[in-house]
Amino acid sequence: MLLAIDCGNTNTVFSIWDGKSFIAHWRTSTEWQRTADQYYVWLSTLMHFQKIHVDIDEVIISSTVPRVVFNLRVFADRYFNARPIVVGKPECALPANPRVDEGTQVGPDRLVNAAGAFDRHGGNLIVVDFGTATTFDVVDDDGAYVGGVIAPGVNLSLEALHNAAAALPHVDITKPQQVVGTNTVACMQSGVFWGYIGLVREICARIKAERGRDMKVISTGGLAPLFQQAEALFDAFEDDLTIHGLTVIHAYNKGLS
Repeated sequence: MLLAIDCGNTNTVFSIWDGKSFIAHWRTSTEWQRTADQYYVWLSTLMHFQKIHVDIDEVIISSTVPRVVFNLRVFADRYFNARPIVVGKPECALPANPRVDEGTQVGPDRLVNAAGAFDRHGGNLIVVDFGTATTFDVVDDDGAYVGGVIAPGVNLSLEALHNAAAALPHVDITKPQQVVGTNTVACMQSGVFWGYIGLVREICARIKAERGRDMKVISTGGLAPLFQQAEALFDAFEDDLTIHGLTVIHAYNKGLS
């Protein structure tokens, strides 16, 4: 049984994969101080509560926060007697190696998204991930990551407005009823919502023009469905794309694909 761990800047997702489907997903905040023992107490309590009794013997990790990897390695070794596969490390093979500037270190989440998207949709893709940052990953015909774009995340932009301007409140992102706001909250929501609609549309159009071809646009991340309400920006939405990509990379490394 495989435990797939996706550690992002804000949240970490633990998922159990039985080889055909996911048995469970759990989400916790990302904290680099959390020890291996704390991870185990948290996970085992949730498994017991949901009456999930499985033998985990394989672990794969993708982490955009390098400081958490050590404790996750200890966690896997101590409690599951498993040497984890860590995406981005030399010992982790990829179905298709990235083609970027020499010396460039590609974020593990972007490599995993590329693998997951290619497995489900084939090549020639743009993957838009609405996370702490909003990232655009370009996947070539053979599944290789070949570059992309990084923009500030939606909530990060709202937080920056709130922190930098004393008169502006903290607001949640939602689709405004109209473009022109008639109060401060509505003005902020409209600026961020329609601003990101324009950002996604323009960046995807420029990527397609630069590469001289039409490309399928896949979205992932919790806010993707919100933006899809307004415009047909995406050809598909994948809520578990990163975790699925981890199972693809694990299978490749174990010779199962």
